[in-house]
Amino acid sequence: MTDAPDLHAAELHGSLRDPLLSSIGFLNEVMGRYPEAISFAPGAPHPEFVQGFDTRALTDRFLTHLVTGRGVDPARAERMLYEYGPAQGLINDLVAEALRRDQGVDADPRAVVITVGAQEAILLTLRALFRDPGDVLAVADPCFVGVTGAARLLDIPVSPVPEGPAGLDVDALAALCHEARAAGRRVRACYVAPDFSNPGGTRMPLALRHRLLVLAAREDLLLVEDNAYGFTAPEDDPLPQLKALDRARRVVHIGTFAKVGFPGARVGYAVADQRVAHRDGVRLLAEEIADLKTMVTVNTSPLSQAVVGGLLLEHGCSLTALARPKAQRYRRNLDRLVDALERHLADPPPGVAWHRPAGGFFVRVDLPVPAGPALLEVSARDHGVLWTPMSQFSPSGGGDRQIRLSCSYLEPDRIETGVGRLATFLRKEAVA
Repeated sequence: MTDAPDLHAAELHGSLRDPLLSSIGFLNEVMGRYPEAISFAPGAPHPEFVQGFDTRALTDRFLTHLVTGRGVDPARAERMLYEYGPAQGLINDLVAEALRRDQGVDADPRAVVITVGAQEAILLTLRALFRDPGDVLAVADPCFVGVTGAARLLDIPVSPVPEGPAGLDVDALAALCHEARAAGRRVRACYVAPDFSNPGGTRMPLALRHRLLVLAAREDLLLVEDNAYGFTAPEDDPLPQLKALDRARRVVHIGTFAKVGFPGARVGYAVADQRVAHRDGVRLLAEEIADLKTMVTVNTSPLSQAVVGGLLLEHGCSLTALARPKAQRYRRNLDRLVDALERHLADPPPGVAWHRPAGGFFVRVDLPVPAGPALLEVSARDHGVLWTPMSQFSPSGGGDRQIRLSCSYLEPDRIETGVGRLATFLRKEAVA
């Protein structure tokens, strides 16, 4: 045995050397080195929502549904939880009913595929849609790293579209489509999170949603809609999902139970009702995605699906009822974060400003200086507060003078203390 390396980094896929991975790794390292620092970095659900589940009772509730609702033999129903199970899922009917009941999305269960979290839904959807090397994925700038990361793994070229206060810039997307055609390429799909995007926190007005759907039909592109944070919208200000407005099957709708259920279940879904022509007939895109899934994760854990199915049944197949206590907590936390910023930074240093979203987990703060690893180190070491640099969310290389604060994981008193520390840090360090 020698000490010579067995592999060289240059022989491995280029995504392993992507700067995004090193930036995320550095953030995790800093959090590990300064465990007493108050961290506004994780966009994770609050700890109170990931405990106290009676998984056996929830599983039994789903088993009852299989027997009485679907007519499955009791012994067969029990075995279904311990076998591989169908690639497309076991709880498709319940998810479809919940989407129809609360979100106005009229989804046939056959158009739903249950995935290992929303991340797998994104990855498989992109794999299914992108065949031609001339096809481009449009994304908002800034963008959720799970999307740009998945595209990098699949060698799909990404083109950023600016995100303004009202969300994705539809005019800029139209211009990108025109430019792509002129260069002999096409925008095949566009990833968009209309409600409180991560990390931007923006929300797209109704008129803009309609304009985006019109553009998608005109330019023959698909919209990959991420609905992770829509449940946090104010109860008196509902807006329909893009999929609820979709009359031309232009939207693939991605959802997750990580925020409204619990992340450890690893259950997400895609609604993909697009009709795919074959020589011997027509299939739904969801069925094509399920075929791809057999080569990736085979199927989503039946036990996890049973627990999530039990949660839905316990709440009358209502996503709204399931999410209500969580939404109330996150809205309170968001208000506490922004109110604390306004009090502790009533007279902010020049160049410091923040954006007040109406929902979601995140608040962006503008700085007059670069917010990179060096500044994050100072913030953690000298001031005991952590945040996420916005630059890691920008596919165009922007966002270097912005930070993201997450309110979801902390208790109100920790938010208050953390913002106090942040204010001290900004007054001392964020000096142009």
